[in-house]
Amino acid sequence: MRDLKELIREVLLTNSIKSDCGCGCKGTAKCFDAPILNENLKARIVMTENMQYHIDAKTPLFETTIPYGSKEYLNLWAEARYLYSRGALNVEGIDKEKITETHLGEYGMYEGKKVPLDLPMLDEDDILNEAKYQGRTVTLNKPSQGDSKKFKVYVKNDKGKVVKVNFGFGGKSAKGKRMVIKDKNPKARAAYRARHNCKNPGPKWKANYWSCKAW
Repeated sequence: MRDLKELIREVLLTNSIKSDCGCGCKGTAKCFDAPILNENLKARIVMTENMQYHIDAKTPLFETTIPYGSKEYLNLWAEARYLYSRGALNVEGIDKEKITETHLGEYGMYEGKKVPLDLPMLDEDDILNEAKYQGRTVTLNKPSQGDSKKFKVYVKNDKGKVVKVNFGFGGKSAKGKRMVIKDKNPKARAAYRARHNCKNPGPKWKANYWSCKAW
């Protein structure tokens, strides 16, 4: 007997995507996680070129090639949240998680400075450089959107080997559960940092180091 989950997914795909949308997916799950415009509002929607690209290419927002942490990157998520809140944009999977469960693309005040929310940042002494990880070229010490966890970062361990560090509550490991990060709440931030001993967070190749940076 076919898995019920797969059957439901197929029905959703059949009802939401044409059998051949022209991108080569032939109606498969390739387009399922890509942002889709609400057909009833399509003619009235004005969007940026970056958002238009993801719609036309049927590419999930989390797979954007826009530099992580850049103004364009944050604007893309802010735009997506705006369109989604008005019923103009349909999203699934990781895209929906980022829009509904984080404040990515929004800003808050911290110690008198305007800072982006839900975006782990680097210190000035974190040198960015490229290295090979499992045959792929990756950027070291630069957090990005994760898969198994909310974020991931590639670093060199104490033996000089490039490793991937997964950190943060989210991604596949969360199994649909939700947790709102209150890193801009002084009391919550202090409690978290004390609980995880962020004065001595450990080495860069451990998740606690990067989690403490986010807090």
